[in-house]
Amino acid sequence: MNKIYPDAASALNGVVQNGQTIAVGGFGLCGIPEALIGALRDSGVTGLTAISNNAGVDGFGLGQLLETRQIKKMIASYVGENKEFARQYLAGELELEFTPQGTLAEKLRAGGAGIPAFFTKTGVGTIVADGKEIREFDGEQYVMERSLIADVALVKAWKADKAGNLVFRKTARNFNPNAAMAGKICIAEVEQLVETGEIDPDHVHLPSIYVHRIVVNATPEKRIEQRTIRAAN
Repeated sequence: MNKIYPDAASALNGVVQNGQTIAVGGFGLCGIPEALIGALRDSGVTGLTAISNNAGVDGFGLGQLLETRQIKKMIASYVGENKEFARQYLAGELELEFTPQGTLAEKLRAGGAGIPAFFTKTGVGTIVADGKEIREFDGEQYVMERSLIADVALVKAWKADKAGNLVFRKTARNFNPNAAMAGKICIAEVEQLVETGEIDPDHVHLPSIYVHRIVVNATPEKRIEQRTIRAAN
């Protein structure tokens, strides 16, 4: 089975549709599938529910899809870098399911592992727990969280072999493996593509069984979200 596609647009072709739930890897602008997000914008699909740690920034990352009004709902843990996100949310134009960061990661991991729900202490006694089941274990209260499953997962890896085994580079690993596992179909954007068997099995971060399509983007922009430097002496 050939998983390699010549460009991001063709990798999305026949997969993305209006109204889908899309899981997108990345943390801030680190480890985001830049080319796939751009192709998703250009596809014109609308009514999307996006699962991602954050919503990118104005004009980059998922921020591009907010500008074109293709996202109707965000399931995220941090939204502080995007003014358009804030504007749409405060105006009632965008739905938000705000989720603690660790809980969001576990909801994706659980979805990929076939676990429908789990209990956590995070959020008990806050609005995060509103409307959710609370249960006591060993004298402590826990809130039940449902897992997340996406129609499509868009992830970014450093290296892939032609079978689809992925290697992530340092902190760009972040939410990508969990997002990939939670997707019914996973499309991976990679910087390097090697022959099957060239990656040491001990170095594989995500097995090929989770990856359905691969596109190479050898020179991503890798924009820095915030740059903080020390003042010159």
